[in-house]
Amino acid sequence: MRIGIPKEIKDNEYRVGMVPAGVRALTDSGHQVFVEKGAGVGSGIEDEEYRFAGASILQTADEVWATADMIVKVKEPVGPEYERMRPGQILYTYLHLAPEPRLTDVLLERRVTGIAYETVTDPHGHLPLLTPMSEVAGRLAIQVGAYFLQRPNGGRGVLLGGVPGVPPADVVIIGGGVVGVNAAKMALGLGARVSILETNLERMRYLDDIFHGHVTTIASNRHNLEILTARADLLVGGVLLPGASAPKLVTREMIAKMKPRSVIVDVAVDQGGCVETTHPTTHSDPTFEVDGVIHYCVANMPGAVPRTSTFALNNATIPYALALADKGLDALRENPHLRDGLNTHDGKLTCKAVADSQGKTFTPAEDALGAT
Repeated sequence: MRIGIPKEIKDNEYRVGMVPAGVRALTDSGHQVFVEKGAGVGSGIEDEEYRFAGASILQTADEVWATADMIVKVKEPVGPEYERMRPGQILYTYLHLAPEPRLTDVLLERRVTGIAYETVTDPHGHLPLLTPMSEVAGRLAIQVGAYFLQRPNGGRGVLLGGVPGVPPADVVIIGGGVVGVNAAKMALGLGARVSILETNLERMRYLDDIFHGHVTTIASNRHNLEILTARADLLVGGVLLPGASAPKLVTREMIAKMKPRSVIVDVAVDQGGCVETTHPTTHSDPTFEVDGVIHYCVANMPGAVPRTSTFALNNATIPYALALADKGLDALRENPHLRDGLNTHDGKLTCKAVADSQGKTFTPAEDALGAT
């Protein structure tokens, strides 16, 4: 198979879809890999490293997309990339389609086989290709939150850990999943007072155990959300419904009652955000203010630390890329967990959560793929 690695063009996106180790694994298996010139530079990977691993370097994105049977990316296609997609091409990347009806329509119109990292599962029901970036985003949420809490950056002028005689900041995390756990680790490490809102009682017991009671776990409901958001210096949104739009748990009314110049970091923005006032921002213009509350809603947070993020992501994605290259669509037919990642195929929408979010017709992946 011919595999293409284009340069990412989303605002300030410096990650790359494949590292040289992945190229070597694919070329050792008899596949051809085509990398756009300079695609890895943002992650500290030079073209010569790709050549050494067996890749061919192409000068333009158009050449890469036109040559490849399968495109491996990090972020969903954006405007200029729409015209480059063609029928039957496999697109293996984060898609986050639920809040993106236009991109969904393009994938369907162009009959692309879209495999979304964020909906691939494992035998335990986890999301192995989303997890590494959720780990990065959760940890980064505290770093950027602490930065924007500084007064010169618009915040309350609060130090997360406080000092002797001055209490620490209140960090409130909505969701006790991968984002929430990693955010809590960082916030605790900086000395903040941390609360996690969670709906699952067993998960709350687990969080209480792993943090040895140093994190306060609270049942997530409207009443408790109103109390905790009003208390927060830093609010982190870490809610995930796999493939679906995030529920709007924090209302405009709650935001109006938050502390002046407090900070919200809505990590769920990729799926539309769990805060009513959320809209996607970029690394070049990361924040906006509503009712005196700073909102950080960058839709590709891990792109700020591309070296770490690229290698962490590839640790998870390369085995599936190899399976797709070796077996093509049969890899999806044979592996139900990889098949869970199939969002579009041959003009059909195969992710029920996306179909429900957009009011579109859903076709089960098995039916769309047909027999071997």
